Amino acid sequence: MYVSRAGIAVTVAVAASIAMGTAGGGAAATAAPRGHTVCRTAPAAELVQQAISGLPAADATGAQVRMGGSGGCRQGTAGVADRRTGRAPRGDGRFRAGSVTKAFTAAVTLQLVHEGKVRLDGTVQQYLPGLLPTRYPDIKVEQLLNYTSGLPTVPVEGGFDEHRYTTWGHRELVRRSVTADMMFTPGSRQHYSNIGYNVLGLLIEKVTGRSYEQEVRDRVIKPNGLKGTYSPGNDPKIHGRHTRGYQLEKNRLVDVTEWSQSGTWASGDLVSTTADLERFMTALFGGRIVPEPELKLMFTTPAVPAYDVTDPANEKKKAVYSSGLTLLGTVDGAEVWGKTGSRYGYLAGFAATRDLSRTLTYSVNATEAKAEKPNPTMVRIATAFGLRPAQ
Repeated sequence: MYVSRAGIAVTVAVAASIAMGTAGGGAAATAAPRGHTVCRTAPAAELVQQAISGLPAADATGAQVRMGGSGGCRQGTAGVADRRTGRAPRGDGRFRAGSVTKAFTAAVTLQLVHEGKVRLDGTVQQYLPGLLPTRYPDIKVEQLLNYTSGLPTVPVEGGFDEHRYTTWGHRELVRRSVTADMMFTPGSRQHYSNIGYNVLGLLIEKVTGRSYEQEVRDRVIKPNGLKGTYSPGNDPKIHGRHTRGYQLEKNRLVDVTEWSQSGTWASGDLVSTTADLERFMTALFGGRIVPEPELKLMFTTPAVPAYDVTDPANEKKKAVYSSGLTLLGTVDGAEVWGKTGSRYGYLAGFAATRDLSRTLTYSVNATEAKAEKPNPTMVRIATAFGLRPAQ
């Protein structure tokens, strides 16, 4: 049950103990219980461990994976958490979650919608006057949430290591992008990017009078017992036990663990753990973070084509992003929803069937996390999970 921050009698949502069957045969589709038990670790979790065996390897230095379903959780770790010391990951290490952050930002925004503080048909121009150029058409909050705003995107990171310790102003992130023309008419296409969620971060601050980080903490992180999760703000370090990220650059691995995430902010700066992502996912899917009817928006893709940057006239691709989540594909015919993310040195994500009978959370310390080609370790994890991609 969702309770607003103002009414702070919140249920601590904990992940269900759910077990994964074999890749070809699914577990029974039963609702996940609220009680959380510790994952069994390898060698009991052969399916999980096989998917990440052989690490460290060229594509990844380490991995932490939890797979679940109705019968219990299975956890596996592999590789190293720190190449210098040879320390192995324990399964509870923190990591950069990248665009998984968007699911948290969407959750806070939809709570504000439920409370009547934000309207889905309200516009950026109404809530944040002067932020966008006057030549831009009205852009609705709902269009920010489901990536149909048409706002242009200009990356702030530049070349590798160029802005590693740069602190970006939140409005500056948006203003760098809106020097360009709109990509398309708002509401007519879908294009995945960060800018809409950074605008949502500004909107959250405007309507609440508090920082984005405070709102995520008090509305999502603390009420749901996510003790390993936090928004780092301008701090380039990861605090507490964590896995270190490494990026392949000029044929050598560079430790990229320390990196200011101010350039991604409300669209991608979160630090988390696999257990916390499982708890968040279970509480979210169970309606204990975002209430109905707003939760339906997180499991509904807009009825527009995806925008093809290589061929803008192509309207054959379907939209796969909802408000904060992604339709990732199917497992045994059941839709799988979740969110993935990447930062230099880190791939992360969560995925589940709508009834939580099959679940997955993971962190892979990928050496080319920003590459367009699929990461081999991630391919094996998805195969073990039984995922058939949406497109």
